[in-house]
Amino acid sequence: MDARSVVVVGYAGAELLDIAAITTSLEMANRIGRPDAPYRISVAAPGGRPIACASGLVLRAQLPLTAALGPLDTLVVSGGPGHARAAADPVIVGHVRRLAGQSRRVSSVCTGASLLAAAGLLDGRRATTHWQYADHLAAEYPAVTVDAEPIYIRDGNVSTAAGVTSALDLMLAFIEEDHGAELAREVARALVTYLQRPGDQAQISMFTAAPHAEHDLVRRVAGYIGAHLDGDLTTAALAKVAGVSPRHLTRLFLAHLGHPPGRFVRRARTEAAARLLSTTALPVARVAARCGFGSAESLRQAFVRHYGVPPSEHRAADGRVSPR
Repeated sequence: MDARSVVVVGYAGAELLDIAAITTSLEMANRIGRPDAPYRISVAAPGGRPIACASGLVLRAQLPLTAALGPLDTLVVSGGPGHARAAADPVIVGHVRRLAGQSRRVSSVCTGASLLAAAGLLDGRRATTHWQYADHLAAEYPAVTVDAEPIYIRDGNVSTAAGVTSALDLMLAFIEEDHGAELAREVARALVTYLQRPGDQAQISMFTAAPHAEHDLVRRVAGYIGAHLDGDLTTAALAKVAGVSPRHLTRLFLAHLGHPPGRFVRRARTEAAARLLSTTALPVARVAARCGFGSAESLRQAFVRHYGVPPSEHRAADGRVSPR
């Protein structure tokens, strides 16, 4: 079988890590798996000029956009601070549109979604981008249904990834699709990365989105929640811990976190359960108990609401099998 031709589009101000996550993961698949249809990867840029990346490092392009010709297996548009200028350049956008029409699979990483949107490739589709840029993308391109929650979205043959390291997750999904789950897992292990996050996982979790530092009480209660997930975390119990009334605690959570204590607790428990499902072989019932769910069914319902899939499906995406 012929090689799978992959073109990664870069431009001035592209994010080097976006590009490297794509090229390294696909090249690792070639090295480890020696597939019958290896990836042939090229980085293309306007005029074939060196790409002055956002980090200050300069990356040599392998060919000019004009020389990138189909048919292609996969087109990937990188993101970076230079995305707005690139999306406003009709020449770059025209080449992206042309190459997309010659590609089996089209994708973007991070703010590279703006170039796909400018080319009309996301019209009528659901797409994601970096959470900081999602509102802007939605306002700029109303024909696109922007969802800032998932780390990547696949809508037909067009995929969009949230940003930076989510490029690894999308590439692992591509490798699995092309060459099977075992090679994808081997690549993930070689890269010492998460094995492997499902696309519906949230970009920001309760464990990385810290409460606003200016309010000590909210931060203290949030920390208490994280340390006592299997305890009594009703609003009344938390208010007693904080030394305030339940109504006042709710007002503080709404003001500083955007949602009431109960919702914060449910999300914290669900995300803690997701971590245990991904990193341990504990039975679902024990995961539910550790994270404060009354039963495995309660955990299942929370999972479906938050992630759109049941716990068993989330665990299967990591290559783990629930104990019988």
